[in-house]
Amino acid sequence: MEIADYIVADDRQLTRQVLDGDTTAFEYLFDRYRDAIHRLFLQRTGSAEDADDLLQETFIKVYMNLHRYSPDYTFGQWLYTIARNTFIDYVRKRQDDLSIDEKFSSPASNTPTPEESVINAQRRLQIEHCIARLPENYRKLIRMRFFDEYSYEEIAVKLSLPLGTVKTQIHRARERMCRLIVENDT
Repeated sequence: MEIADYIVADDRQLTRQVLDGDTTAFEYLFDRYRDAIHRLFLQRTGSAEDADDLLQETFIKVYMNLHRYSPDYTFGQWLYTIARNTFIDYVRKRQDDLSIDEKFSSPASNTPTPEESVINAQRRLQIEHCIARLPENYRKLIRMRFFDEYSYEEIAVKLSLPLGTVKTQIHRARERMCRLIVENDT
């Protein structure tokens, strides 16, 4: 078979050729799906080495079980199912390798410590104090942008101001806030 024939052949044709003993056809199947499956594993594991291992294991399973492939499904769906099951096996194996202490240890708490809570409260008070010292129009802009999380466009509409004016005033308000915070710290 010519190279061009492999390139234009669909997945079903290539699987039939592999089953008839044509290993080159399997290389073309591998090349079609390798990058997508590798990306999938890389996203899930975060490790290029683990993704490479899982990719290799998946395609070995595909090759060994190609006789079970049913053309009722697309080859990509069938391959993805094998990849998903390979990943599930990988996760289970990793769980089995953990000690009993690691399996049942709780993750670190995201709640602040009492000291962090006090520091956060002090910062909040400092920021509120600085906001109170701003002119009214800057206070309103700071609250809308950073506390209420309005976009620049939404603020412009709500205050009936041009977008450029809103951006400039918010920039100036931030600069003044920074100066006030630095003055308070010194």
